[in-house]
Amino acid sequence: MNISKKCVCLFMAGALSLSLCACDLVGEESKPGATPPPQSDKEDSNNKNTASPDNTESVPPESPADTADQSSAYPEDGNTAQETASTEPSIEPSSEPTPETAPPAATDEPAAVTPPPSAESSAFQLSGDAILGETADMGMEYIDKMVFLGDSTTYGMKYYAVLTGGKNTKQVWTPSNGTLTLSYQGFASIVYPEDGSEIPIRDAVSQSLPEYLVITLGVNGVSFMDEDYFKSEYTDLVTDIQSLSPNTKIILQSIFPVASNYEYLSSINNEKIAKANGWVLEVAENTGVKFLNTASALVGADGWLPQKYQNGDGLHLNETGFSVVLSYIRTHGYQ
Repeated sequence: MNISKKCVCLFMAGALSLSLCACDLVGEESKPGATPPPQSDKEDSNNKNTASPDNTESVPPESPADTADQSSAYPEDGNTAQETASTEPSIEPSSEPTPETAPPAATDEPAAVTPPPSAESSAFQLSGDAILGETADMGMEYIDKMVFLGDSTTYGMKYYAVLTGGKNTKQVWTPSNGTLTLSYQGFASIVYPEDGSEIPIRDAVSQSLPEYLVITLGVNGVSFMDEDYFKSEYTDLVTDIQSLSPNTKIILQSIFPVASNYEYLSSINNEKIAKANGWVLEVAENTGVKFLNTASALVGADGWLPQKYQNGDGLHLNETGFSVVLSYIRTHGYQ
């Protein structure tokens, strides 16, 4: 009897002890301010990877670089220029700016800026025998016969789908990154629209033998190329094309003006552009080809590219700007 009582007492004491321990554990777990267990690096990583897309950092606006990158000049473009962007060899001075840069994002109309006297619209009025004068409207059929070789100011014609074929047009020749510096013309390759291959400019001319070839180059060069260097490179390109395709009607198009909100006006501005257009005209005169002074139709009375013609960065044209270009080409025909 004594032994049984002892066993019962021990059993009851044990149960009470277990009950007290359980209460202690529950209380510890619910204490306010308790430090949670450390999170593993793996869990941290998973949390970062599942962050809301709204918090994803966007691609920053472009800044000057050694070479121009057209893919970001038209940041919403989803075609080859973005997918296969390449970089031209950096052989130019490191101080060369990148005019083919994307805008930070279009902003409100900038405050009025007074252009220097030498940048007035009259500076874009040129005279010479090579200049194509005004004609009757030759229609889109005339434009359809042309191939456009150039930098990102040419690539924009494809981006805005202003030519036959839209974004799949076969009339635009630019490198895969969408831009071309004049000083690279001797070894640069362009995407050949017929098969998508990247081949040197001369090879493309030999294969295509275009009826009309409109060349728009030089905006990348005005910041660092002097007159002799500029004209030498341009002349080499023209004379090589003449040799390879004697029947091609070559038209050198003037460099387009920039707007007052262009970020790199200290390096590329309308004073330099107007002077370089005079050099392009001289090349046309000396090689017997034609010159298209489209810049005269794009520059405003204040000497700047009007805001309504540019895509936000002050350099590249928008669809409205290209409509002015095409209208000018159609009404200044090669006859």
